[in-house]
Amino acid sequence: MPGGDVSALGTLAAGVTGGIWKVAAVILVAALLVVGAWTGGGWFLAARDRDAARVELAAERSANAELRGAIQAQNTAVEAAGTAKLVAEARGQAAQQQAAATARRFDAALARVAGARATTCDEAMPTVDLILEATR
Repeated sequence: MPGGDVSALGTLAAGVTGGIWKVAAVILVAALLVVGAWTGGGWFLAARDRDAARVELAAERSANAELRGAIQAQNTAVEAAGTAKLVAEARGQAAQQQAAATARRFDAALARVAGARATTCDEAMPTVDLILEATR
């Protein structure tokens, strides 16, 4: 059957040069088109998700900037309140010192007039004047 082998090889070669390779090429092109379409769809979805993420990032950055501004304003208000508190405490301490000095002068005036007795207005006026001078 050596002649039969040659005939089979000849038939195979004729088939390859005939239409089998065209069918294989069409199947290969169709497979490449399916894979390309699948890949293109994946790229499209990835680009859409990327764009959506960029929009969300811009919104978050804007909200972050607004919050930072609000926090800065709040910190400034807290610092101002702290400064106002210190000023008020200083005024309160000065008022207490002034009240204590006035009280000491009044106590000294009362000590000077402790034994004074008066039955008329004229007799009481020097004592009243002394007390009024001490409280001035």
